[in-house]
Amino acid sequence: MKNKFLQFLGLTKRAGKLLEGYNKCEDGIRYRKVKLIIISDEVSQNTKDKFTSFCDRNNIFKIDNINGEDLSNSIGVSKIGVIGVTDWKMSEELIKLWKELITD
Repeated sequence: MKNKFLQFLGLTKRAGKLLEGYNKCEDGIRYRKVKLIIISDEVSQNTKDKFTSFCDRNNIFKIDNINGEDLSNSIGVSKIGVIGVTDWKMSEELIKLWKELITD
């Protein structure tokens, strides 16, 4: 199931619906473009706290504690900490796959 989530994340990247990195995601939230935030387990606690606060204030779903290496490999980038998804339908599908993954 984890594989499906990561594969769909790669598809989202190929569709051009991802923002990669701290600053791009922060700007995306500020301009209300981000529908979903995914945070790696390798980021600092300060980064986790900031994005948790951003997501709470802006009513954005957040997925955290996903393996950083898996996350990086799924989108073909080395060392990524924060990803923002800008498409609503793709966000819904990723959230659905994530919920299935954590209930298994």
